Amino acid sequence: MTDLDLGGLSLDEAEREIYAHILSRNPEHDFEPTLDRVKAACEALGDPQRMFRVVHVTGTNGKTSTARMAESLIREHGLRTGLFTSPHLTSVRERIQIDGEPIAQDAFVRLWQDVAPIIHLVDARSQQEGGPRLSFFEVLVVLAYAAFADAPVDVAVVEVGMGGTWDATNVADADVAVIGPVAMDHSEWLGDTLADIAAEKAGIIKPGSVAVIAEQAEPVVPVLRHAVADVGVSALWEGEQIEVVDRQPGVGGQLVTLRTPAATYAELFVPLYGAHQAGNALLALAAVESLLADGGEPRALDGAVVEAGFAAVSSPGRLEAVRTSPMILVDAAHNPHGIDALVDALEESFHFEALVGVVGILRDKDAESILAGLEPALDHIVITASSSPRAVPADELGEIAREVFGDDRVTVEQRVPDALDAAVQRAERDHDMGAGVLVVGSITLVAEARILLSADKRKGAGQAR
Repeated sequence: MTDLDLGGLSLDEAEREIYAHILSRNPEHDFEPTLDRVKAACEALGDPQRMFRVVHVTGTNGKTSTARMAESLIREHGLRTGLFTSPHLTSVRERIQIDGEPIAQDAFVRLWQDVAPIIHLVDARSQQEGGPRLSFFEVLVVLAYAAFADAPVDVAVVEVGMGGTWDATNVADADVAVIGPVAMDHSEWLGDTLADIAAEKAGIIKPGSVAVIAEQAEPVVPVLRHAVADVGVSALWEGEQIEVVDRQPGVGGQLVTLRTPAATYAELFVPLYGAHQAGNALLALAAVESLLADGGEPRALDGAVVEAGFAAVSSPGRLEAVRTSPMILVDAAHNPHGIDALVDALEESFHFEALVGVVGILRDKDAESILAGLEPALDHIVITASSSPRAVPADELGEIAREVFGDDRVTVEQRVPDALDAAVQRAERDHDMGAGVLVVGSITLVAEARILLSADKRKGAGQAR
């Protein structure tokens, strides 16, 4: 398909047609180490990624949280913002946000009509040379940068899709490069060791940027220190220049005290759960201080503005309560590092008499380690599979779950609606009060559960974290 005839279609129909066309391309996890096609498309569009300042965010987990908090803080300072995150939960338009809102449907359709001729031109040139078309993710990156330049925004907060150096987003040069915790994930594409993965992620650090770096595992630190020195930039390291001084769990989130080079910000309310979210808030705050310093020494930000920026953050799909009686939580953790952070946050902030899990995992993930990490937190587990073609079949995943949990603690349901029903019934039957359900294991599973439970229709759904 080289063109779409959108004439006579409603906006809903046009969005579906555009998304279907983009989805027909190589998937976003089909990683290829080249930026040539994205560079060519951006050059033909006048290099829109050069029209605004950029906060670039990578890491294994927490990228979306950090990006959304940074965007909220920047917007609270009166600047126009763009936000690019992935994946989406309900609509692809969630990935491209302007001033805190997903790009409007009519604007998305116009954007496609403006950019599609360039996309098709680059496709044709690549195919003539024996290469592929722009991938699903590459097209979305080009669309996002074009949308941000057209708005125009002052600052774009851009979440890396996978890795860093060869990620399609890396045609932009970061004013601030944020590197969250690096853990094992996507090893098929990024490398078999933490050092290899860290080297890939360090590729977003560019000359002239400021690096903001989370606390890291021991093998990662020398790799990132070398990258910072090699590029010749200044860096703010968690535990050195920046620090979570204190955190107190509370109703609806936590109170955190954060130290940056410019100030110590006491008792900020962050409406997200867990120590990992306090760390993400620290990275976001340090990034915004560095951005607003504009090459000079960071200055303390107005405390009331910072408080308002954090208070405005929400977290669809991340320890999000989507139903009560029994409470149903959904969380998009999908690798062992993310599961460990989730379990810690559950133990700290929620007190269930019993917890039933609904779990589905994608083929390229470490299913055994994910299930082992969940085992102490779950009284029973209902195994299922999302509609993703990469989902591990429920029966196959069920066999792995039985090895971890034992036969008596595992139920297998082929369909997500049936899995949710089974989990709710077990929670209601076995425990009159204080039982809960946790949906976890893949973002596609969480997205489907949210739609089934109508969480996607609530105000703010899909717009934060």
